[in-house]
Amino acid sequence: MTAEDHAHQLEVLHGLITSSGELKGFLDAMTGFAAETMIKATGRRVECALTLHRHKRSVEIAGSSDDAILLDGVGQRQGDGPRTEALRTGLPVLIADVSLDFRWKPYCHALAGFGCRSVLAVPLELGSEAEAALNFFAPTTGFFTAEVIKDARAFANTASQALRVELRIVSAELLAEDLKAAMESRTAIDLACGMIMAQNRCSQEEAFQILVRASSTRSEKLHTLAQKIVSNVSGDDATCTHFDD
Repeated sequence: MTAEDHAHQLEVLHGLITSSGELKGFLDAMTGFAAETMIKATGRRVECALTLHRHKRSVEIAGSSDDAILLDGVGQRQGDGPRTEALRTGLPVLIADVSLDFRWKPYCHALAGFGCRSVLAVPLELGSEAEAALNFFAPTTGFFTAEVIKDARAFANTASQALRVELRIVSAELLAEDLKAAMESRTAIDLACGMIMAQNRCSQEEAFQILVRASSTRSEKLHTLAQKIVSNVSGDDATCTHFDD
């Protein structure tokens, strides 16, 4: 891959960050672009899929087509395969011919049933908080030559840069949402404590402990109980301060 190719890929991928609007949209567009890049390099059909795992976050599955997601799901159901090996070693893992590879027999057999004949898994470098690999699926054997693998690795390096940026943006947005929810929850708890203080003529700490014991007794979340207390006293469901985005 030339320097011009790399610059073009980087430009397209960073453009997807600003245009996709959400993580799932970016991943779908990225895998679509990965497949297009490999098709352009080889002149033959290939599909691409990706499963993203993040610490304490939901799994995201994306693909260049429904067929790509279906083929990627085969590996998820089998629980092992080139993707797992690529993530473990940090290196591309190739199945040149599913009918001749004996490392993952059930996986290869299942792929053959869907018309897939060769697979290449290329890991992405995302740091310690996330992991993913680009899985390329081809309907012919011998598709992933040394040159194609080299191109796939180069694309994965560029894609890793773009995805790390996207994940930082998503993490910042999620943090802001979590902080907003925590502040709104805290408002209800503080208001409920104030009402308990007035009713029982006690300190704020004593009021909070009363609220905690009531929450435990009722097996109800603290902020949910607090919202009910405020609503019952004020007669207004809008119990929490509204925080603008």
